[in-house]
Amino acid sequence: MTLFNLFLVAAIQGLTEFLPVSSSGHLVLLPTVTGGPDQGLAIDVAVHVGTLFAVVLYFWADVKIALAGSLRLMRGRVDTQGAFLALCLLIATIPVVIAGAAIKLSGLDEMLRSVAVIGWTMLGFGLVLYWADKTGAHTRAAEEWRLKDALSMGLAQVLALIPGTSRSGITITAARKLGYDRESAAKLAMLMSIPTIAASGLLLGLDVVQEANWAVARDGLIAAAFAFVAALVALVLMMRLLRSVSFTPYVIYRVILGVVLLVYAYS
Repeated sequence: MTLFNLFLVAAIQGLTEFLPVSSSGHLVLLPTVTGGPDQGLAIDVAVHVGTLFAVVLYFWADVKIALAGSLRLMRGRVDTQGAFLALCLLIATIPVVIAGAAIKLSGLDEMLRSVAVIGWTMLGFGLVLYWADKTGAHTRAAEEWRLKDALSMGLAQVLALIPGTSRSGITITAARKLGYDRESAAKLAMLMSIPTIAASGLLLGLDVVQEANWAVARDGLIAAAFAFVAALVALVLMMRLLRSVSFTPYVIYRVILGVVLLVYAYS
């Protein structure tokens, strides 16, 4: 791939991975819009790794607590804040790992990569996010995360396997409906993304290992670096904006893009 194409793919992945607008949907649409070739599995893995490093860096304080807690959890002890956080993240991740593996093995993942599907999910789940954001209470903080809430958000995250849904969008939607304030909902969604992205990257990476070569590895490193920077910028801007702005601007974007895609798909 050319340097420009690598930058374009990485920028789209980085900027949209954590905004509630669906990174997978935008990446599926990219070849259709530009007329260029599909970026390929290796680049998909690389940009996911780049965004993973970005969210780990941004939430490093929480990640350190969860990592320390994971060691206690592996010994069967849930007696610290970190161990409980690690347990919540584990419970939130299990549903999407199981569902993702099942969809990949069944071949449904390719069937879902259509403009019409992305149009409907972009529009529909955008409106659901608006409803949850406007009707959800603001009474709970991220520190009050409970096991049953982690499971509820984890089950909602399964819907993000449909391109156009948005992993961050659907988990934020679930958190807002559970009563978490906007910043806490976004924070929990971002923390949930760490094991989810790591799991999906590992799953995709197993396929890439068999095909990789030095040229692909070089392109992957470049794409990962671009995606890291773009994702970090997106995270900083979104978390700052949520102190004064609701999720409505993202909903408007989703609705407009969804309508455009549906018109294109059915015309």
